[in-house]
Amino acid sequence: MPAAFDVVSRFYHAAQAGDGAAILDVLHPEFEAHIAPGMPCGAGGAFHGPREALTRVWGAVFAEYDTAPYAEGWHETTDGMVVVTGHYRGASRGTGREYEAEFVHLWRVTDGLISWLHQYTDTLRWHEALR
Repeated sequence: MPAAFDVVSRFYHAAQAGDGAAILDVLHPEFEAHIAPGMPCGAGGAFHGPREALTRVWGAVFAEYDTAPYAEGWHETTDGMVVVTGHYRGASRGTGREYEAEFVHLWRVTDGLISWLHQYTDTLRWHEALR
């Protein structure tokens, strides 16, 4: 398993544990996230810096959902990008409705830390769980 896979894998374990400190530990100081624009909770869009991403993406999502991403497929491109496919699984905290949403995550690792994420997901599934 390439070293970049190890770093990205640590992110998934931290997200599954709901461990914000462990998420921050794997993010580069110049971390940049591009999250699917249709995400609920104001979590869609571009975010800069580990703290902004933790607060406005994962914190916002974890406040509304008991959820986590589960990686299923791992690929590395010729230029070192890590491509992970899988599903988010969980439930809305407000409605109790369960959901599963497919995702593709594109990751870049710089100096042993995650420096960039581009997330694609089925945002409709997220919204259906809230209704």
